Amino acid sequence: MLKIDEKSWKALKTKLARSKVIEKLDMGDSEKEYVHSRGVDILQLHAADFVRKRLAPAEPKNDGRQTPLKGHPVFIAQHATGTSDRKKLQKFHGIKQGVELTDKEISYIVDVIILWIEEQIGKPA
Repeated sequence: MLKIDEKSWKALKTKLARSKVIEKLDMGDSEKEYVHSRGVDILQLHAADFVRKRLAPAEPKNDGRQTPLKGHPVFIAQHATGTSDRKKLQKFHGIKQGVELTDKEISYIVDVIILWIEEQIGKPA
């Protein structure tokens, strides 16, 4: 159910584009260089770690403020994909608040983050 295919990705991007704040987010040169220097596989590990620690709990600490807007490409991607807090996860992805994330949901969130990063660095989805 949560697997992100091309059709679902396009539908999600359309939904996210309706948000004026999200629509304007993109990675700068320093973040793109970070991705190129580390590689997407490392970013995938970082994304999984951030999601498990900051989003997976049923009641994450500082929910709504736990994801910085800069400092790491994954943080920017989380804001750009509506995966930065539990309220946005519910609004944009239908993942309920107040319930611990499943491994399947975590995997889906990481896939969404990585797809966005790959688009930002010019890698075809």
